Amino acid sequence: MLSDIEIAQNAKMKKITEIASQLGIDEKYLEPYGHYKAKLSESLYSGLAFRPDGKLILVTAINPTPAGEGKTTVSVGLAQAMGKIGKKAVLALREPSLGPVFGIKGGAAGGGYSQVVPMEDINLHFTGDMHAITAANNLLCAMIDNHIQQGNELRIDQRRILFKRCMDMNDRALRNIVVGLGGKANGIPREDGFNITVASEIMAILCLSADLADLKKRLENILIGYNLDGEPVFAQQIGCCGAMTALLKDALKPNLVQTLENNPVLIHGGPFANIAHGCNSVRATKLALKLGDYCITEAGFGSDLGAEKFFDIKCRFAGLSPSCVVLVATVRALKYNGKVPKDELSKENMWALEKGIENLRTHIENMHKFHVPVVVAINRFHTDTDAEIEFVKKFCNEMGVEVSMCEVFAKGGEGGKDLANKVCDTIALCEDNNDKFRPLYSTELSIKEKIEKIAKEIYRADGVSYTAQAEKAIKEIEKIGFRNIPVCVAKTQYSLSDNPALLGKPKHFNITVRDARVSAGAGFVVIYTGEILTMPGLPKKPSALNIDCDNNGNISGLF
Repeated sequence: MLSDIEIAQNAKMKKITEIASQLGIDEKYLEPYGHYKAKLSESLYSGLAFRPDGKLILVTAINPTPAGEGKTTVSVGLAQAMGKIGKKAVLALREPSLGPVFGIKGGAAGGGYSQVVPMEDINLHFTGDMHAITAANNLLCAMIDNHIQQGNELRIDQRRILFKRCMDMNDRALRNIVVGLGGKANGIPREDGFNITVASEIMAILCLSADLADLKKRLENILIGYNLDGEPVFAQQIGCCGAMTALLKDALKPNLVQTLENNPVLIHGGPFANIAHGCNSVRATKLALKLGDYCITEAGFGSDLGAEKFFDIKCRFAGLSPSCVVLVATVRALKYNGKVPKDELSKENMWALEKGIENLRTHIENMHKFHVPVVVAINRFHTDTDAEIEFVKKFCNEMGVEVSMCEVFAKGGEGGKDLANKVCDTIALCEDNNDKFRPLYSTELSIKEKIEKIAKEIYRADGVSYTAQAEKAIKEIEKIGFRNIPVCVAKTQYSLSDNPALLGKPKHFNITVRDARVSAGAGFVVIYTGEILTMPGLPKKPSALNIDCDNNGNISGLF
C-alpha cells in the first residue's frame, strides 16, 4: 500500500494555468510560484463582483480521536466527487502549520487518494504566508521593546504587555521567557513568551480581513497592553502598522492549487480551532463562492470548536450563509468515544458503538441549532462490519439526517459520489426553507452571557466557573469597550467538556474559564479554558524523526 506522499508524488498534476482556466481565470490574474501553485491577484476580485454566489458547504466532525476521522480527506474527496457528478465546486482549505507537520498531528492536505497537491510544498513553507505573518507579528514586538528602550513616551507598563512573539514551530521552551538581558544596550528586561504562529492575532486578522484597507485598520486596533495609568495601548500608537501591512500584502492573496484529480483548491490562512477561530480566510471563501456553484470549506477539529466559531465569528463578520453541514465521523472513532481502547477498535463492538454514538447525536443536534441542514459522512474503514454500518444508518435515519458511507481515502472522488449527490439533494430540498441560518447568540449579550450560552447549548455543561483572574480580565475587557463582540473559546478538542478525558457525551460538568484576552484587531474575545496552551510542545517521538530529503531533493517520510 502506498503512503500519502508516494501517492502524491505519483500524481499527474496540471499546470496551474490550466487549473485557473477551469474557473475562467485569465493568466494575467495569476502570480505563479513555480508550475503548480499560484497566488491570485487583487485585481481579480473586482471583475467577479457581478457573479452570484454559489452554495456554501461546511465540513466539520465529531470530537477527534487517536483513531482519526479524516475531515480534510472527506473535504477533498467531496470536491473530487462533485466533479465526478458534473458539479462545479471549489474547495477552500486552511494552510498547514509547520508545528504539527514536524510534531504529531500531521499535515492538512488530506490523505490517500483524496489529497491536495503539490503535497510537500503545501506542508512545507508553501508560498511563505506563515513566515510573513510571523515576521509582521515579531516586527510589532520588536517595535514595542524598542519604544520602551528609547524613552517609553507612551509610558507602557512592561508588566502588562499582552502581545507575544510567535514562531511556526512547536517549542515548549519558549512559552515563558525573559527578554532584554545583557545590560543597558540590550533592552529592558521583562517577562515575555511565544505563541505558535497559527495562534497569533495576526493570523486571525489576516483570515478575517475583507481587503488590504481592512487589514491595516485591524492591525491598528491590536491591543498591545496597558500604560502605567491602566489605560489601553494599541498598535496604532506604536506606529508600525504600515510596515506590517507591507509584510502582509502578498500573504493576503489566496493560493490556488489542485486535488489529485485536478479540481481547483484555494488554500489560505491556518488558525487552529482549539486556540483560535479555526477557519480559512474570508477572502478565499468568498472568492470560491464566486468561482464555483458550490464552495466546500472546512472548520478545524469537532463542530463544538471549529463549526461554532465558523458560524458565530466568520459567518457573522463576512455575511456568509451556509447551505449545508457535512458532519464527518468513523465507526472506529464512535467506538473510541464508547471507551474502547485504541488497539481494539478493529473488533466489532455494538455496545461501545451504541454508547459512543451519543457524541454524534450531540454534534447533529448542535448543528441544527444554527438552522443548517446536516449530512453525516461516515469515513469507512475495511474493519467496519455490516452490523455496525447498519446501526449507524438506522441511527441517522431516526434523527432525520442523510448519511453516506464514504470511501474517498481508497477511491478518491469515485468513493464520494453518493455523498456529493446527497449534499446536493439536501441543499435543493432546503432551498425554500424559511428557517435560514443564524448565529447562536447575539453580540449584545455580555461576555459572560455569550460564554454561558455556548457552554450550555454546545458543550452541554451545567454551568461555567470563573477563576479570579478570568473575572478580573472580563471586567477589564468590558470596561475598555469590547463587550459587544463574539467570543472565541480556547478548549480541548478531544471532549465536549474542557477535560480531554471525558469522551462521548459527558454529563454533570462545569466549564472553567481561567483567563480572557481581547483580540481587538481580530474582533473577538479569546476565552481560555482547561489546560489549553498557545504554544504546543513536541511529542516524545516527533514526526521530524521520520522525514528525510535525499541528494536530489526528494522528500520522504512526510506522512
